[in-house]
Amino acid sequence: MEKEKDTKIKHDVYNIEEVGQVQIADEVVAVIAGLAATEVDGVAKMSGNITNEIVSILGMKKLSKGVKVAISGEEVEVSLNLVLKYGVSIPKTSEEVQDKVKNAIETMTGLHVSEVNIRIAGIQTDGE
Repeated sequence: MEKEKDTKIKHDVYNIEEVGQVQIADEVVAVIAGLAATEVDGVAKMSGNITNEIVSILGMKKLSKGVKVAISGEEVEVSLNLVLKYGVSIPKTSEEVQDKVKNAIETMTGLHVSEVNIRIAGIQTDGE
């Protein structure tokens, strides 16, 4: 029986000769980053591109919305699009998000995070 072709990008993180290897898909790293970012006080939500917004409206919530991940070897670069709550300190909140995302990815995957870039896509007021 032939295996189906897997189109998701995976990266070998652990290669244990006696047991096998562990592969982590880019999508998994993106989900970890998105979840870690939304746990920070002051982050209202992630902001994706128009395609992600349409998918979200249709009810198919994507956990990696607003996250772009580039993995090269064991190095990871993460870019996040955030909507912050009105009144929070942008520099302080951004720094907290960077720290939380970096720690979450490194702890859960064993990959090294070289950059966490943040783009503030909007501000959410209480009425929204």
